Amino acid sequence: MTEMEATAEPKRTVLIVEDEKNIRDLVCLHLGVEGLRCVVAGDGTEALNRAREQHFDLIVLDLMLPGMDGLSVCRTVRREAANRDVPILMLTARREESDKVLGLESGADDYLTKPFGVRELVARVRALLRRSALAAADDEDQQAVSYKHIDIDPSRRRVRVAGRDVELTTHEFNLLHVLLSRPGIVFTREALLRKTWKESTFVTVRSVDTLVKRLRRKVEANPATPTVILTVWGAGYKAADV
Repeated sequence: MTEMEATAEPKRTVLIVEDEKNIRDLVCLHLGVEGLRCVVAGDGTEALNRAREQHFDLIVLDLMLPGMDGLSVCRTVRREAANRDVPILMLTARREESDKVLGLESGADDYLTKPFGVRELVARVRALLRRSALAAADDEDQQAVSYKHIDIDPSRRRVRVAGRDVELTTHEFNLLHVLLSRPGIVFTREALLRKTWKESTFVTVRSVDTLVKRLRRKVEANPATPTVILTVWGAGYKAADV
């Protein structure tokens, strides 16, 4: 082994979950050109087995799969520690807004409809990987927060609600930390989009609403009548004053 080979950084690894072989091969081909290593799965059960065996830097997940569908795979991955925070790009032939919202609410970070252009796929993959790297770097600079019955420890990526550990995705964690660090301060959806996703991306302000809805289910005693994350009509969101 040469000195260059010994010191080279390991390739980032992407799990491609797609039952159509031609699409699977196309995605792997172009992500391989990007310097990514691809691991493939043709159905939901195989995908979960692979996700439990190793950590991935990104998951490209088809919605319509034989057996366990993509939404179920996404929800399960978000509950399990090995790849709980991995960025997930969901692929589907469904174009309705309700389908996109359902995918995002299940824990996906971005959504791409078929047929898709290879350049757009690659651009979205690059954006998700950049955001993930930035979020990991920013975690080191975040301060611990104690807010009412919620404690956030960024160094351990740990959130406790009323004394119990709560599992959050990277975006959920970032959003909660931003809001609870500044109780009473109103953030517009655009500001939360920048602070949570870290950079300009393909996601929209609607993604903030979806993220807030998911987060309320995890930290509010009654998500229907929130007392932690409040909606400021016509403006955005804030954490309730302490």
